[in-house]
Formats: sequence, C-alpha cells, structure tokens
Amino acid sequence: MSQLTALLEKYVAEGAFPGAVAVVDRAGGVETVAVGSAGPADPAPLRADALFRLSSVTKPVTAAAVLALVDDGVLTLDAPIARWLPELASPVVVRTPASGLDDLVPAARPVTVEDVLSSRSGWGFGADFAASAVQPLFADVAVYNGGPRPTATPDEWAAGLAGIPMLRQPGEAFLYNASSDLQGVLVARAAGRSLPEFLAERIFEPLGMADTGFAVPAADLHRLTPYYRGDADGALTVADAPDGAWSTEPVFPSGAGGLVSTAADWLAFGRMLLAGGGTVLSPESVRLMTTNHLNPAQREEGSVFLQGEGWGYGGAVDVTATEPWNVPGRYGWVGGTGTAAHIVPDTDTVTVLLTARGLSGPAFPSWMRDFWSYAATA
Repeated sequence: MSQLTALLEKYVAEGAFPGAVAVVDRAGGVETVAVGSAGPADPAPLRADALFRLSSVTKPVTAAAVLALVDDGVLTLDAPIARWLPELASPVVVRTPASGLDDLVPAARPVTVEDVLSSRSGWGFGADFAASAVQPLFADVAVYNGGPRPTATPDEWAAGLAGIPMLRQPGEAFLYNASSDLQGVLVARAAGRSLPEFLAERIFEPLGMADTGFAVPAADLHRLTPYYRGDADGALTVADAPDGAWSTEPVFPSGAGGLVSTAADWLAFGRMLLAGGGTVLSPESVRLMTTNHLNPAQREEGSVFLQGEGWGYGGAVDVTATEPWNVPGRYGWVGGTGTAAHIVPDTDTVTVLLTARGLSGPAFPSWMRDFWSYAATA
C-alpha cells in the first residue's frame, strides 16, 4: 500500500468521504490512487476514471477559454466588456460595501476583460456575505452549489446581473465567483457559439479531455459519483444523484462551477499549462493566467477565500511559503464539491484530488491539506 493510498483510506474509514481519486504527477512520473467507493448505494471499489462534479475547479478552464479568444485577437484585456455585453454598459455601485441598495453611485470606469479575468469586476462575494449588494446575487442570480443548477439562460443571467449593484468599483477588489460565470457568458457572446461548444473545440478536443463537459452521457452515468453534503454531526446525505442535475445539458452552463470531469482529464489540462500552453494557449497567456494580479491590500481583503495568497486568472497563485505546499508560483483552485487541482511550475508537478464530499465553507479541510502536504514532501 502506498503512502497516498493509506492517507486517503484513513479518511474513508473515518467517514470524511466515501471515496476519492487522486493524481500526483511529478515531472511525468504519475501516481494515481482510487480509494473507497461511490457510496453505500454502490459499494464497488471506486474506479480511477470516476466522474466528479468539479465545482470551482471549473474556473481555470473558463479563464483559459477567455485567454484563447485573447490569443485569437477577438478579445483584448483592456477592452470594455460592454462591447459584447451591452446590458452591462452602465453599472452602479453601492457607495460603500456597507451601504444599502438605495445608496448608489455610477461605476467610475467601464468593466474590462481583465477586470473579469482577475475577479475584480465589482460583482461577487467578499468577506461579508450579509452585505446588501451581495444578497441579490443569492436571490436573483442563481449561485452554483453542486445541486440544482441555474434555470436562467445566459442572456437572462446577464440581464439579471445588470440589475444588481456592484459591491465595489471595477478593478478595486477581489470578489469571488460571479466573475467566472461572467467569463463564461463573455466567451459565448464573443465567440458566437455556446460555452460548451467553444470549450469542446478549443480545449477539450485538443487535450483529449473526452470525459469533461457540462453533462454526462447516459452511457457514462454509472461512472458519475453521487454528490454528498455533511450535516452538523458529519453524516453524509446525497445532494445530487448520478441521474440528477448532471444527467442533462444545463440551461446555464456555469463558467464558475458547472463542469464534470475525471482526474486524468484535469491532469491533461494542468500539463498543458506547465508546457506553456501547447496548441491551446500562447506562452504569454499562460504567464498571465498563472501570475498574481492582486496587490497586498486586495489579497488581505480576500483572505477568507485566498488564505493570504494571490489570484491569477481563474485560480489562486501562491505568493508566500506559509505551508509546505505553498510554493510561490503554485496555481490552481478548490471546488465546493470536495475537489482540488494545482500546478507547481518550480517542481513540474500537477496535483488533482477529487472527492464527492461538499465543503462546509471556504476553509480548506484537513484531508485536502494532508493531500497537498504529501504531494509537496513525499
């Protein structure tokens, strides 16, 4: 039994999750481990090609799609997004983050493509989830949570966002999640075809990511794990079954968290980034994607999500070495459905951990931290 297998099986035995698939690729030496099962209803050993809802591990993939359009010359980083999303041409902002929705000022400048890529569009979640400008995001713009999916079309979603005041001025602060869904709608508008179609053509097919998409074909539903949420006592209940939300194509393909995939597929995506983009992205786009774009004040303000690290395009970028796994330049992100995927350029490493155990909040659970520690030190 390998050290990684023992580590993950310990957490299966403790009830942290029914099963997990993990990959650690160190300079092409690939270690793949599958432990546990899909759950009580399917006690067969979990396969390495099991399908998982990626949740926010989708975000780097969506950012790559935006950058592919930048490479094509269709988008430019300094262009106002209103060129493609005219409904967002005249946003308003709450005067202060604590202001009510009746205390608004105009946006000081247009929202740019770079603002959206760096999650500084002005819309999104900050440290105070009770803020007045955050509540409409929950109420009027459906938030991905691993269960039921948004019912608005991309055009309806954009129109709904246009009616929600920004929490901060464009470019001022890192705010979580909404910018990644906005990226997905921007890709579809700029490319003239749906986000699923563009991702399939420009990213999934060139990289051989045959198991990645926004829904699972009927013939593969037996490989899709149930998605579980834990209650206050730690007991797990099924929030979405294999024949649930991911068994049909969504009305709104969420760029923030809508993909389903395998560990091997995200490994191929990570390897592409470490290779400088290959046929998918230019080296300059990979550099921008994996470089921190936040100043120290923005990092501190976003620490509830970032834990003191930085943010590139679509994922976190480590800038400090506070933990064994925090290698400056490490890029990637975690998903609320219990997923994580990163690249470490300094060591030519890709790490992927897929579980179906929903996280209880932005803090990283012990089993995820232990996996990262193993990958960094083994």
